[in-house]
Amino acid sequence: MALPLSRKQFLGGTAAVGLAALSPRRARAATYRMRLGCDIPPDHPIGTHLVAAARNIASATHGQVQIQVFLNNELGDDTHMLAQLRSGAIEFMSVGDNILAELVPSVAIDNIGFAFKDATTAWAALDGGVGDIVRANMEKTGLHAMPKIWDEGFRQVTSSTRPIKSPQDFRGFKIRVPPAPISIFKDLGASPLTLNATELYTALQTHLADGQENPLGTIEANKYYEVQKYCSMTNHMWVGYWVVANLDAWNRIPAHLQGVIQSAFDAEAPAQRTETEQLNNSLIPKLTAQGLTFNTPDITPFRQALIRSGFYKYWQAKFGTTLWSALEKYSGSIA
Repeated sequence: MALPLSRKQFLGGTAAVGLAALSPRRARAATYRMRLGCDIPPDHPIGTHLVAAARNIASATHGQVQIQVFLNNELGDDTHMLAQLRSGAIEFMSVGDNILAELVPSVAIDNIGFAFKDATTAWAALDGGVGDIVRANMEKTGLHAMPKIWDEGFRQVTSSTRPIKSPQDFRGFKIRVPPAPISIFKDLGASPLTLNATELYTALQTHLADGQENPLGTIEANKYYEVQKYCSMTNHMWVGYWVVANLDAWNRIPAHLQGVIQSAFDAEAPAQRTETEQLNNSLIPKLTAQGLTFNTPDITPFRQALIRSGFYKYWQAKFGTTLWSALEKYSGSIA
């Protein structure tokens, strides 16, 4: 079972994992000592399973490969960590597809509004034909992606001003969005405000933004319920997390160790996905007790508004026939 590192350990800079799994006789000096950065809090399933994968890698290689896991933006926000990854300052990153799409546009294909009916369909698409195209495009930009995508969940809209029941409720609504290519909110009549996650709580607290959109697990972990009143279960976008490596750093690792590393990360993906889905599905009572009022709007008017705005036609043209057709093999006809 994965065990999260304590906040004290992270702030003290002792985020190395894997060493405890080794006996003194089996441990050896690390030949490959690398770092992995992620914005997710340590008690989220993404965080706990990254730690588990790193421990398993250290154990399976008898300490030859040691990956330090830094969570909760300890190495900087997503944008800065991605820059560090590209430069080789860090070797690995677990990053949301909406952020990674700034560098590799095709990564955003799974962020198309209302594309997936459930998480199982999203996993199949990204592990399958859609993911094959996306991972090949990552390779061209100097990144190597592990074959199995991880899961943050479907995004929901929270607000300090009013529940979102129809597209009309977005008019004049200042919603924080991440620095990502795809956002449905301008097409729905809202006023998007682009901010990194590190700035979000303060933006909500000071009413710079009226609301935000994230999966329930992220909303709870970051305590956004303290500065929001309503949560509308829109399920408007599914977000996955890719575990990626700097390609030059990856290519310096012998093939047999690459196999160990990749297998360890992929082995954690199914349990991580299940735990995230269970977490998101279980949180409504807890968040209600913490002050959020929930509603579940009919998504049909939102989809119709996106069709009228030309959202789907625009992104189909941007992604091209091959990738869009690959998506619709899993999602069905989107628009």
